[in-house]
Amino acid sequence: MIGSISSYSTAQIGNAAAFKAASATDPISDATESSGTSGTQGGSQTISTLARQLAASASRAEERDKTLTRSELADKAKTALSQIQGDAYFANKAKHDSEVPKTSDPELLARAKQATEYVNSAARGGTSEKNPFAGLSREQLANIIYDDSGTYTVNELRAASYEADRQEEEWRVKVTTQAMAEYNSTGKLTNFFKSVLDHFKELPAIEQAQYPKDYASDLQSKIDLDFNYRTHQAEGRGKDPMSLIEMLFEQSPQQANELHQKSENTTNSPTVRSNP
Repeated sequence: MIGSISSYSTAQIGNAAAFKAASATDPISDATESSGTSGTQGGSQTISTLARQLAASASRAEERDKTLTRSELADKAKTALSQIQGDAYFANKAKHDSEVPKTSDPELLARAKQATEYVNSAARGGTSEKNPFAGLSREQLANIIYDDSGTYTVNELRAASYEADRQEEEWRVKVTTQAMAEYNSTGKLTNFFKSVLDHFKELPAIEQAQYPKDYASDLQSKIDLDFNYRTHQAEGRGKDPMSLIEMLFEQSPQQANELHQKSENTTNSPTVRSNP
């Protein structure tokens, strides 16, 4: 997630690959070649290693969400994120770059190497390396990022966070453009608030837990108010719609500042003052 939207830029990070979570018992995997889909056996495509890992991560996430409170989930997220960003990450950079999965599986070894090459290239502003998790859904990415089982290397977790950040940024640019059009046309931001609330409700529980407790109810109250920021004499007259949008987005999780900084490091595109 990204905090303030006042300096967004659109990251160009390779082509997205189509992935779909599959349970360990599914006969066919929809994972693409880049995820390491294996060959066929008896006319039925076998499940890729990544698809099996995603299914296991999803199962662990489901159990975690059932047993932890909202505040405990927020604490869990903070601990997980501290490992892949900021001073703690860079203090152990050499260790993370040399980390390899405890396996002889060539697919897992290759993916870990690709993740390290990607995060290092992205940190320098490069766009030539492909993110091994490009195209995964937000839920799948969250299941990777907050998986503390040791299934993924630290750089794989960081690569997944880059992709989650890219998707969040892309959505924010789109929704803010729509918000400005709504304001210019009607003086309102009601549809914008609806879009933000819908987006929030679709986030995994561990990401929702990083927002203020009243985030959803505050959005719903704005929707119910259907306020016109141009004509309302008490509050709305002369209001800058971008300031209202920024105030809302600044309520995003603490994770935002680091991810936003990463986003800036991975692109040379012009910034956009227009977008959670």
